Amino acid sequence: MNITQRLVRLCSTSALTLSLATSLSAHAQHDRRDGVWRIKQDRWTNEDEAGYAKFIQAIGESKCSTTGRCLTSDQNPYKAQNPSWMSSGYSDCADLPYVLRMYYAYMNDLPFSYQNQMSPRGSSRDIRYSANGNSVKSRRVISNGESLKDTMLQMRNAVSTAMFRVPPDADAAEGTTLFPDLYPVKIDRGGIKPGTNIYDPNGHVAVVYKVEADGRVKFMDAHPDNSITRGTYGAKFIRSRPTSGAGFKTWRPIVVSGGKVTGTVNAKLPLYSTEQYYGNHNASNKVDAWKQGGFAKAGTKYEYYDYVRVMLAEGNLRYNPPEEFKNMLDALCGDIKDRVIAVNEAISAGIQNQSHPERLPTNIYGTEGEWETYSTPSRDARLKASFVEMQERVEQFVKLVAEKSPRVQYQGSVAQLKQDLLDEHVRAVNECVVSYKNSAGKDVEISLGDVEERLWDLSFSPYHCIEYRWGARGQELASCPDGKNKQAWYAAQQRLRNQIERTYEVRMDFTIDELNAKKPGSGVDSAPNVALREFLTR
Repeated sequence: MNITQRLVRLCSTSALTLSLATSLSAHAQHDRRDGVWRIKQDRWTNEDEAGYAKFIQAIGESKCSTTGRCLTSDQNPYKAQNPSWMSSGYSDCADLPYVLRMYYAYMNDLPFSYQNQMSPRGSSRDIRYSANGNSVKSRRVISNGESLKDTMLQMRNAVSTAMFRVPPDADAAEGTTLFPDLYPVKIDRGGIKPGTNIYDPNGHVAVVYKVEADGRVKFMDAHPDNSITRGTYGAKFIRSRPTSGAGFKTWRPIVVSGGKVTGTVNAKLPLYSTEQYYGNHNASNKVDAWKQGGFAKAGTKYEYYDYVRVMLAEGNLRYNPPEEFKNMLDALCGDIKDRVIAVNEAISAGIQNQSHPERLPTNIYGTEGEWETYSTPSRDARLKASFVEMQERVEQFVKLVAEKSPRVQYQGSVAQLKQDLLDEHVRAVNECVVSYKNSAGKDVEISLGDVEERLWDLSFSPYHCIEYRWGARGQELASCPDGKNKQAWYAAQQRLRNQIERTYEVRMDFTIDELNAKKPGSGVDSAPNVALREFLTR
């Protein structure tokens, strides 16, 4: 039985993986389990890019929960050719796009190169959050005969979210290798598809694995604890100054010849576009004027996230409010379940048993070591942003129905809509229940509704007991062993928990006294309003 036949048998339940297995036969000329690079092409063809998109979709639609499990899952058509160490594969958020791209290149004898050093455009305390973005300082080209294991480890050690923080006009000038790996794409189904990457300038990266018929973008992302999660694109991926390079980006075509690499210039990239930065209505390409640019299609203006949906939807998009609300609730449920994994990692490591440091890290969102691995300020901020977005969307849907807008597909009254949405909320609260073991070892169940109510009480600090991590109150908090010092730290961090905007260029190494004194950068007094039940019942 040849490689392709074995792969077809492995993937017989999936049309997508079947097509991938069939296409693999063109490259199945040697045993790749030895982990040695054998590059036979000088560039990726359109067929290679299409195969990569199918590979990413197959991985995304699988149930895999870590990089190693994804690459050794039955949904991966290259599983049979994996070196023995592949099950221990690791990625954090910045690594994941590069690991998947490198893996596919290796399995298909394709060239691979990556930027391995960046420098800030101007001064910066941390190039992952530089105010004016970064430039490529050096580049690595993979050669025949190298070890996949070694090159993947070197790449993971070099790559960070700084690689994605590149202004949209950065180009691949002729005669230089210092060009960015990625470039911004058009907001359409050609530019945004499986394999496109999403950069959140607050320090996170995700990989698109599917674009639904209604324009919803499904992504997968990795975390420092090696978990891989999935979600739906929305306001938790913020827009920002163009220099920070936020948004949708795909891989720049390269040619490798004689060990030298060249990249395609922006002017020759059919998918290159800066529309997501400057808009297409009253647009200006001046960096400081980016907020004035609007988004419109066929004369109708849209907010940015609505515009993305409209442009990616097949046919004319009309919102079905109950269905949209259900999708948002289900996505939030997934985020909450992912947080369970992250918090449990910290508890399993025993971080909550350590004394609380006398100061917070220099910046709680952009750090390293124990805090980066086990704290959750960025994850929690994204969760809060999703709840806030859902509140705003529900209010928007009610307004559109009241106006009888053609943008919504709903025949009932406002009162009926509110009741339908309330029923959907009750359904989600009853169905979305997670549990944690409290400090006494007993199971505690909390629902989506509980998380909504205590959203601003969830502790991001790994030094707190698990009860504080889940915003426990009353009798639920009684099992927490944290003494007065940790209790005081929890209270002092409330203003940081109230803040959903992540600020990376601000020093945040506060003492408890400085937090209580409300030093600049230590948070905000009031949290955004999230009160869905209250809104729907009035």
